[in-house]
Amino acid sequence: MRNETSQNVSSPGSAKPLAGIRVLEIEALGPVPWACMILADLGADVVRVERPGSRAMKDTYGSVLRGRKRVEIDLKSDSGREQLLALAGKADVLVEGMRPGVMERLKLGPAEVFERNSRIVFGRMTGWGQEGPLAQQAGHDINYIAVSGVLDSIGTAEKPAIPLNLIGDFGGGGCFLLIGVLAALARPAHQRHETVIDCAMVDGAAVLMSLMYSRYSMGQWVPQRESNPLDGGVPWYDTYSTQDGKRVAVGALERKFYDNLVSGLGLGDSLPERDDGRNWPAIRRAFAAAFATKTRDQWVEVFEGVDACFSPVLSLTEAPRHPHLKDRGTVLNEGGELIPAPAPLFGGKRFPISGSPVFRRVSDIEAEWL
Repeated sequence: MRNETSQNVSSPGSAKPLAGIRVLEIEALGPVPWACMILADLGADVVRVERPGSRAMKDTYGSVLRGRKRVEIDLKSDSGREQLLALAGKADVLVEGMRPGVMERLKLGPAEVFERNSRIVFGRMTGWGQEGPLAQQAGHDINYIAVSGVLDSIGTAEKPAIPLNLIGDFGGGGCFLLIGVLAALARPAHQRHETVIDCAMVDGAAVLMSLMYSRYSMGQWVPQRESNPLDGGVPWYDTYSTQDGKRVAVGALERKFYDNLVSGLGLGDSLPERDDGRNWPAIRRAFAAAFATKTRDQWVEVFEGVDACFSPVLSLTEAPRHPHLKDRGTVLNEGGELIPAPAPLFGGKRFPISGSPVFRRVSDIEAEWL
C-alpha cells in the first residue's frame, strides 16, 4: 500500500483509508461502477477505462461515476491492449464486469495481467459466476434473485415484489465485490499473488438470505410469502395506509414495542392475544382501521419520541428533508442532483463527496503512476 495522501475528511490531517490504492475499473454496468464509487469515496485513485465514444453513460449513472479519472481505450486494438496492461502493471486492483471469457478473448484476462503484475487483485463481477451451467446466460438482477430464493420470499401472497435492483446488483453483487477487494487488500502486498475474485450476484444474494435459509432448515420459516414475521406475515411488521392516502411502517416485533404501538393507536386492551396466529387477521384489521383515522404526519406527531418502531414511508423527494437525515447529512443536494453522502463514518466524521469525473489522457495516468 502506497503512502500518497488524498482528500481529507472534515477533521484536518485524517487521510481517507484507501489513499494510495490504484484501481482500474473496466467500463461495465450496475454493481461495478457502484462498487468503484465506494472505493473512490474511500480515497482510492480510480481510473475508469471506457470505450471510445461511450461518454453518454454519465447520463445514466450521474454521480455514481464521481471521483474517477476517465480514459478512453479501445481494448480490441493492439495499442489499446498494451495501454491497459501498462496501467495494470502499476495498479493494485483491476475490476471488470464482462461475461466469462470476454477478457480472455481480448487477451486481457488474469494470465496476461499477472504477467505484468502478479500482486494485482483481479476482481470479476458477473451475475452467474465464472463457472456453472448458467455462466454464459444473459440475466439481470431479477433473474439472479429469482434463482437464489430471494424473489419468492418477498411480496404479497399473490405475487413476488420486485425490490428494485438493490438485492442482486448492489447487495449480492457490488457489496460482495467490495468485500473481496478489501479482504485481498488487507494482505500485505508481498503476500498477494495472482488473486482472482469471482463475484457472482447469485452467490451474494444467497448469502444475504443466510438467516432465512437457517430458519427454514430449522422449521422456523414457512416458504409462503406473508407467513413469517419479517415478510408481512404478522400485522405488527407491515405498512398501513393513512387518512391522506400515504403510508406508515411498523416493525414492533418485541412485546414492549408492540405495547407502545397499541397504546399510541388508542387500542388499549381491545385486541386479542397476539401470540395466537388465529388472531392476526383481527389485529391487522384493527391496525388498518386505526391508522386510517389520521394523516401520516399526524401519526408522526403521535409517535414522536415513542419506542414503537414506527416510521413514515417517505418518497425520494421527502426522505432528504427528514430531520434525522438532514442532521446526519445522509442525502445531499449537489447542483440539483440528490446524492447519498459517502458512508460509513470514520471517527464520527463523514468523508466529503468525491469530485466529478475528469477525462484524462492515458499518457497522463501513466506519468502519474510511475
